Amino acid sequence: MQKITTLMISMILSLLLACGTNPGETGEASNSELEAEKKEVFSSKTQLATFAGGCFWCVEAPFEDLDGVISVVSGYSGGKEKDPTYAEVSSGKTSHRESVQITFDPEVISYSELVDIFWQTFDPTDVGGSFFDRGPQYESAIFFHDAEQKKVAEASKALLDQSGKFTKPIATPVIKFTNFYPAEEYHQDYSKKNSSEYMAYKIGSGRQECILTNWPVISEGTYPAKSKTELKKQLTPLQYEVTMEDATEFAFQNEYNGNKESGIYVCIVSGAPLFSSKDKYESGSGWPSFTKPIDARALEKPIDKTDGMNRVEIRSKYGKSHVGHSFYDGPAPTNLRYCMNSAAMKFIPKAEMDAAGYGEYVWLVD
Repeated sequence: MQKITTLMISMILSLLLACGTNPGETGEASNSELEAEKKEVFSSKTQLATFAGGCFWCVEAPFEDLDGVISVVSGYSGGKEKDPTYAEVSSGKTSHRESVQITFDPEVISYSELVDIFWQTFDPTDVGGSFFDRGPQYESAIFFHDAEQKKVAEASKALLDQSGKFTKPIATPVIKFTNFYPAEEYHQDYSKKNSSEYMAYKIGSGRQECILTNWPVISEGTYPAKSKTELKKQLTPLQYEVTMEDATEFAFQNEYNGNKESGIYVCIVSGAPLFSSKDKYESGSGWPSFTKPIDARALEKPIDKTDGMNRVEIRSKYGKSHVGHSFYDGPAPTNLRYCMNSAAMKFIPKAEMDAAGYGEYVWLVD
């Protein structure tokens, strides 16, 4: 009973604080601790993505551990006032929105993949604020940095609007980027510095319930990996060599290179959804190729320097298995070619997706 009471008090305090806190009350991590978390950078290319989805703590967190994402900064965007403070923005005294700005390597993760994840962090039909936080400062927006980003964002918004996932129209505007001001240090990496307060706020505000209601959960609990002993019994020798020993199957002599049927490709080890047939294209490489994954959070993208090469490996995060590699020579808008091994995946035809437990992904195939 005491634990329940403590949790309720924590949630209430978080709600009262809205999306803010006193810098003197945080469990702020040191700069050296945060520096230690920096990941190896693959290329010298960088691009920016700027999103607003209500409380910036909750929009920042889903992007922080993605391979290809160099940094995620909470801040204020879209207003006319210079150097705004949290007190000014949160009280509605400026024309800024709480936002996050992502610096990413387009040779590892595409803008399109980031937009796909962004939609899953908030309620895009909410007008006049976001969950508990009301006012224009908490309204959502996609701030595009160039014409290509605008095209991607508008196409993604239209697809989501037509999907029927929400009963109300998608209200998030696609707006030309003008400025971004980083928020105070105590707001940065908030989910890592103050995990209990962060989760209490996310649950208490209704954001967590909204996400779980509208989006499928891709996690280790939903798609557990299997032991190598089990896999040796269940997989073919080629499937085992590819997934567990990082082998590569022969080009053109594999199951899915020429497959044109509608459906999704899932991890052969864990069953986690990886790619949609809608994003498959003929690359001429001899292996099934895709412009993007269903959800980049289901993948790991370590830098592979074996055999004297420098490339991005694609691994199934929950299968703990090798799937293939990606290359920055694909078609627009992502410019990425996810070159996969057929042996690392299982194809689920569209007609069988619902019965196989993948009905929530049919809209990505249509």
